Amino acid sequence: MDHQPSPTPLVSAARDVAVAAAEAAPAAERARRLDPDVVKAVVAAGFARHFVPVECGGSLGSFLDLTRAVSALGEGCAATAWCASLSAHVSRMAAHLPAEGYREIWADGPDVLVVGSLTPMGTAEPVPGGYRLSGQWPFVSAIDHAEWALLAANVAREHGPEPRVFAVPRSAWRTVDTWHNVGMAATGSNTVIVEDVFVPEARTMRRDDLFAGRAVDSAAACHALPMQATTLMFVTPALGAAKGAFAGWVKHITPKIAAAAKVTAAPLPGMPRFNRTSHDVTLARTAAEIDAAEMLLERASEVADLGRAVTPYLTMRNWRDCAQVTDMLITVVNRLFRGMGTTGQTTGNPVQRFWRDVNSLAGHQGLQFESAATAYSHEVIAL
Repeated sequence: MDHQPSPTPLVSAARDVAVAAAEAAPAAERARRLDPDVVKAVVAAGFARHFVPVECGGSLGSFLDLTRAVSALGEGCAATAWCASLSAHVSRMAAHLPAEGYREIWADGPDVLVVGSLTPMGTAEPVPGGYRLSGQWPFVSAIDHAEWALLAANVAREHGPEPRVFAVPRSAWRTVDTWHNVGMAATGSNTVIVEDVFVPEARTMRRDDLFAGRAVDSAAACHALPMQATTLMFVTPALGAAKGAFAGWVKHITPKIAAAAKVTAAPLPGMPRFNRTSHDVTLARTAAEIDAAEMLLERASEVADLGRAVTPYLTMRNWRDCAQVTDMLITVVNRLFRGMGTTGQTTGNPVQRFWRDVNSLAGHQGLQFESAATAYSHEVIAL
């Protein structure tokens, strides 16, 4: 977007990290996990502390600032932006714990990398003072670098299973190397295993309360909105990736256009003539779609920053917009990848990485347009 305001410290830091992340991306893909120095840079930039309560040294920042920072980081590496985004948002979730619990997480400061899985894949047995937790959780991004994890599990109750979320330290789990995906390879989204670990009551909360934005001991606006209003966390890395792919396409096509402009001889019979117009259309259409996607995400961020004032309608509109942007950005990167030809398919070209990563992250269940459309429609048409 043009006429952006002056960058905040987080956005400025994100741009610097993006350069390092882009340089490290090929090796990170091969290793199937982020470079440790890049992770340290992400944390130092302020992503992990962004939504941490002020009493624990956090920034208690805005969704709009985070969206701009994640997008800037995604221009260098979508996998790094994904992990940075989740580090901020999962810390926001951790602030829904009772104060005794979240103070334990941030006892040594706010720059703690917290990861999570909110799908209740485990089981928890009530015991005096807390619960005994066991289970396996796949697809936990950046788990190799995390210090704490939020893991969802079912607790058997008389009325049926109650999903709860448990905060556990690194010493409580082991990791199994299961992440071998074609896209978002560097996220290191491996499987976490917890075996009969005690979790005190203060480090657990009802999953329904988290999803509804009912924080126990925090009155901050960013801790008081429904989860569907914050699906920004999943799609914003794709916005940055689309920008990165667009920059790669422009770099690729510019010398071709310049060379074609110098050719005066007619093409050989049967050979195609260079068509500048087709490239002009690709450039203009892609730039417009990226701008439109960015405007939708910035509006969704401003809605999220309303906190308790977010209505059910705005919540579902945010979800709808994030799913719509996902579809738009898939169209963008597919067009750019195809327009690059064979050059864009070489493993050394970052456009193919952006293409794989956007199509991969678009598979997240929170970004499926059909689900978002149904929720939005039911809010608009109340029967």
